[in-house]
Amino acid sequence: TALARSVAQALAATPRLVLGLPTGRTPVPLYRALVDLYDRGQADFSQASTFNLDEFLGVPPTDPRSYRAFMERQLFDVVNLRPSRIHFLNGAAPDAVAECARYERAIARAGGIDLLILGLGANGHIGFNEPGTALVAGTHRTRLTPATRRANASLFGRAVDVPDEALSMGMSTILHARRIVLLATGAAKAKTVRQMVCGPITPRVPASFLQLHRCAEVWVD
Repeated sequence: TALARSVAQALAATPRLVLGLPTGRTPVPLYRALVDLYDRGQADFSQASTFNLDEFLGVPPTDPRSYRAFMERQLFDVVNLRPSRIHFLNGAAPDAVAECARYERAIARAGGIDLLILGLGANGHIGFNEPGTALVAGTHRTRLTPATRRANASLFGRAVDVPDEALSMGMSTILHARRIVLLATGAAKAKTVRQMVCGPITPRVPASFLQLHRCAEVWVD
């Protein structure tokens, strides 16, 4: 609720705010609180723009298992966001590389992301930037780890049915946001939060790169 009020205040101060948004279980209470503020006339999205972090490869926006459909259920269809201002990666695009380039151009045309909200994967990923020996700077096609596929099993029924690839904003795209708020809840993520905040900056813990950002906040329970 406190973060929802902070977002509403940012919208009031900058009506044309460009928001970056996550999916998953962690932000659901935030979206419910934002919808509640909107219903009470305390949040106005009419001039705002949104860019979501990621989408499953091969899953069209109309598929109820897509992140696009998830966001429509949680936020887009129940507040006054204009459809033309909602930006999303198309997982079913015939050319994934071209789709990622299109998304980067759209972010640039919008003037960049003002406020980017992130979730935190138990393995330290943000967006679908998975742990590895290196990270990709821009929006890109990526292979999901088994842990990430298991974490998304509820959308698809079984982990084995979760696509093994996705499209995601890259680390540079994320770090260029003017303000970043990372949400992490649950004792299972405590160790990862500690590595992110106190550990070395390493692609083995992609979220650790947030240490380099001039205006990054970590909200935990």
